[in-house]
Amino acid sequence: MNIPGEIREPFDRLFGEMRPKLHRYCARMAGSVIDGEDVLQEALAKAFEALPDAGPIANPEGWLFRIAHNAALDFLRRRAREKAFSDEDPDMIVDPANPTADRQAAAASLHTFMRLPVTQRSSVIMMDVLGYSLQEISATLDTSIPAIKAALHRGRHRLRNLADEPDDRPVPRLSAAQRLLLDAYIDRFNARDFDAVRDMLADEVRLELVARARLNGRKEVATYFSNYSRVQDWHLMLGFVEDRPAVLVRDPNDPTGRPTYFILLAWQDGRLAAIRDFRHARYTTDGAELFVL
Repeated sequence: MNIPGEIREPFDRLFGEMRPKLHRYCARMAGSVIDGEDVLQEALAKAFEALPDAGPIANPEGWLFRIAHNAALDFLRRRAREKAFSDEDPDMIVDPANPTADRQAAAASLHTFMRLPVTQRSSVIMMDVLGYSLQEISATLDTSIPAIKAALHRGRHRLRNLADEPDDRPVPRLSAAQRLLLDAYIDRFNARDFDAVRDMLADEVRLELVARARLNGRKEVATYFSNYSRVQDWHLMLGFVEDRPAVLVRDPNDPTGRPTYFILLAWQDGRLAAIRDFRHARYTTDGAELFVL
């Protein structure tokens, strides 16, 4: 799409600045940092599509959040996660500035947010996680302030109750075949034997360097490993991101620290068919459930 530079450049800057905040919202709406990135990318595409005809945008941040919110709802409909939400008592009293609610929302897992109805979820995220006002939330969600207050009251109460419930989800497990492939990839990568890593690639391998670039085919993707050979700030480990097998990346100078980002791999007939690297999207680890094996 051909968008004049004087329009596109300020938008690119704004989106770059807002991307972590938008992702925090999308991830909590979707219940996954990975799905949240998909929603975010869909929102960006929709924003670019709408930009030429949008005219002057009085509140660009609110405009982007509205698009991201609608993209999240579209995602939830596709995934059949959305539950019926009925209007609640508009006279419900809510304290807009509630430090206790802020702490509870910040500590809540993405899995927990998914147990709130959509309007409660979006209202609690926007106020207690991102710090928006009732007026800003009302404009973004196209919902009355009394309805937002009611959703906040119900959502905060539900989060408090959920915080006391044990997490009885089973510990994720790898199959022997998955472990063999992932161990081989990680061992070769950590040894900086990138020729051996390239030997694992399928001919039609696809790479997404999230928030940066996409490459297709062995020849293009080979340059990705060359870039890694020139930096020292990574050490790969086997683990899970939200129950999905993943390569977790830690700073070698902080061996006990939390992983700084992760890489998802997809295999086909024993060959590496897809790489999704979040090195340039480290905001995705905010709230992510990471488990090192």
